[in-house]
Amino acid sequence: MIEDELRAAFARLEESTPPVGPVRAAVDRAVITRRRRRRRVRLGGTALAVAAVALVGFTAMAPRPPAPTAAPLLATPEPEPGGALNLLLLGVDQSAGSRRADSVLLVHVPADRSRLYLVSLPRDLLVPAPGGTEKLNATFSRATGSGTDLAAGYRATRQAVARLTGVRVDAGAVLTYPGARDLTDAVGGVPVCLPEPVRSVHTERRFPAGCQRLDGAAAVDLLRQRYGLRDGGLDRDRNAARYAAGLLRQMRERGTATDPAQLNRLLIRIGPAVTVDAGDLSLPALVGATARAGAAEPVAVAFPVLAEWNGRGYEADPELTPGFLDALRADRLGEWAAAHPARVTGLR
Repeated sequence: MIEDELRAAFARLEESTPPVGPVRAAVDRAVITRRRRRRRVRLGGTALAVAAVALVGFTAMAPRPPAPTAAPLLATPEPEPGGALNLLLLGVDQSAGSRRADSVLLVHVPADRSRLYLVSLPRDLLVPAPGGTEKLNATFSRATGSGTDLAAGYRATRQAVARLTGVRVDAGAVLTYPGARDLTDAVGGVPVCLPEPVRSVHTERRFPAGCQRLDGAAAVDLLRQRYGLRDGGLDRDRNAARYAAGLLRQMRERGTATDPAQLNRLLIRIGPAVTVDAGDLSLPALVGATARAGAAEPVAVAFPVLAEWNGRGYEADPELTPGFLDALRADRLGEWAAAHPARVTGLR
């Protein structure tokens, strides 16, 4: 009797149960969509990393993407983000027991995508810090310490730069010396034009004045130099901007930044060093915006500081800095650079 009642109850419940087929199909569609979305983000992230590399040779910070494949990285075009963009790019020394941001570059992409503006921020620039001020590069090392979490140093520096400039930092990247060497060799060398000769205090290598093509080892050697230069670290910042412009020019002439096949080959060569974090932006769209702006020759400008070393670091120039920051925030760096040619770094 009880068995018959149970069978009848199950039969009634089975009639009210929705069909399994549509539910299973909906679950399958959700799983496939999620997998495709993850794949698009990873591939787009890889492409943006190369775009950041094409800008100034930096490797972006974020979760490591999968190994690149032969599929086009930007197969599905997306609308570009509107308005100006700002990318923070750091050159990091990985000396034993410490990590310092030796080069700090803010790449401003104007809303009209006319060109890129490479803004050098001195590593010894004094910036607000808990309890007073500290050098900008100390922000990176304090957050990172002697560990391997470069992303923590990047985030701390990004916050410091955002406070200093008053602009949103949309994406960021980090260049290490090994990454710079491998990237330079991968693109066939980078042309760099120096206004004065440079002698390496590390290798005794001599870089003559004028334009020359540097391989990976020579490029890293040049990027490390500040002793013996007329303006020390400020001249090193200028040479980093010259390297950045040369790398961008080299990749533009080779068609690397716009050719998916070349991008893939470059990714395969430099391998797992390429990672990315584009914040809230669409990765393929950001790649498109930076690539379009990178088609023209960039303009390199120096953050206005007082030339005198005060024993602790460089102080912002009280006369020029307010106008410079106003121009940066209002997307008028071109006008400011034209009005202050002494602050523009010669790239050729």
